[in-house]
Amino acid sequence: MKITIKNAEKFFSNQEFLEFEKKAQNANQSLINKTGEGNDFLGWVNLPAEITENLISDIENTVNSLKNEIMFMVIIGIGGSYLGSKAIIDALSDNFSMVKSKPGQIKVLFAGQNLSEDYLYELREFLSDKSYGLTVISKSGTTTEPAVAFRILKNDIEQKYGKNEARKRIIAITDKEKGALKQLARKEGYKTYIIPDDVGGRFSVLTPVGLFPIALAGFNIRELIKGALKIQNETLTKGNIAETYALVRNLLYLNGFTNEIMVNYNPKLSFLSEWWKQLYGESEGKNGKGIFPAAVNFTTDLHSLGQYIQDGKRNLFETLISVEKTKYKIVLESQEDDSDNLNYLSGKRIEEINKSAEEGTLMAHIDGGVPIIKIEIPEISEFFLGELIYFFEKACGISGYILGVNPFDQPGVEAYKKNMFKILGK
Repeated sequence: MKITIKNAEKFFSNQEFLEFEKKAQNANQSLINKTGEGNDFLGWVNLPAEITENLISDIENTVNSLKNEIMFMVIIGIGGSYLGSKAIIDALSDNFSMVKSKPGQIKVLFAGQNLSEDYLYELREFLSDKSYGLTVISKSGTTTEPAVAFRILKNDIEQKYGKNEARKRIIAITDKEKGALKQLARKEGYKTYIIPDDVGGRFSVLTPVGLFPIALAGFNIRELIKGALKIQNETLTKGNIAETYALVRNLLYLNGFTNEIMVNYNPKLSFLSEWWKQLYGESEGKNGKGIFPAAVNFTTDLHSLGQYIQDGKRNLFETLISVEKTKYKIVLESQEDDSDNLNYLSGKRIEEINKSAEEGTLMAHIDGGVPIIKIEIPEISEFFLGELIYFFEKACGISGYILGVNPFDQPGVEAYKKNMFKILGK
């Protein structure tokens, strides 16, 4: 992967760049040496190099054994306990995989990521005649949304299969020692994976929180880890891509660009943006500070938000994820009846048209005063997604330190919970 900042450079001075370059290097060293604020949650920094063969093999063996038992696995979790795995699974999956059957492949569903009664009802109705299992992900076991879903779905699966059989179909990913879920897993004898104490939820994709669901969906977690490890090693030296991204976005913020829009031109990456929004929003939005993370899917959203991005308030910048090549090939053919006026595109691939839209939009937005950071990957694969995941994590830590906040806590998320519990009479 590579990063291009030439379309953002005119929005800050060279002196500012040099000043923030030093800040980024110092911030990165604080992460590497684990000397910065929130350093008790820096287990993710060396994670790609520390994932053991035993853990990978154990996950692969568990997945293989489940293939003979279930068709669907419901992943129960919220925030970092589901966003990362869903982002990777969506990116790697056939767009219509949920309506295609493939022998021996487990289809992954999600629950506990909302409090929608209709969603849970419809999920239960769908599962009623299916062979399925549950994977519940929570350090505490008491987070409201997943705890509610697990209570109901656990009761369902026990009624369907009986308690003994249900136990074999339930996986718990939780704290190694404490918490309600850990106690229940011990009591019931669930297969259990550990969430490391020093890894927060939004940085947990490369722990069993992400690795197990991704492996369940049939994807190569070894390649994902290899990609992450490559970027881990590359970001050990000064002047790396994570430092560059972190310092440029902070320079733009300093100069009035308070909103960052993640842009992609492939719908498979739309949920990567959702993961990225949590990563940066929860890490940086503190003490009255922070860049607001938003996302668009082009060319679709050019027909909705395109006007605002082109001509609206100049407080936003773009981070473009550009993918060099697609998996498949379709060529537009000429027609005798050219009533749709598309014969000028004859012989061109759909992706060639898409790339022209990408380049044309980039040029238009630059002319419209929108700074653009471009991040390029060769293709959507486990390896390059692993690169992206670690890249954004590392850059997030650096960026938070430059901004002057602790990127590894989230005190603000408790405010709504206190009000909700009071309303419910807890």
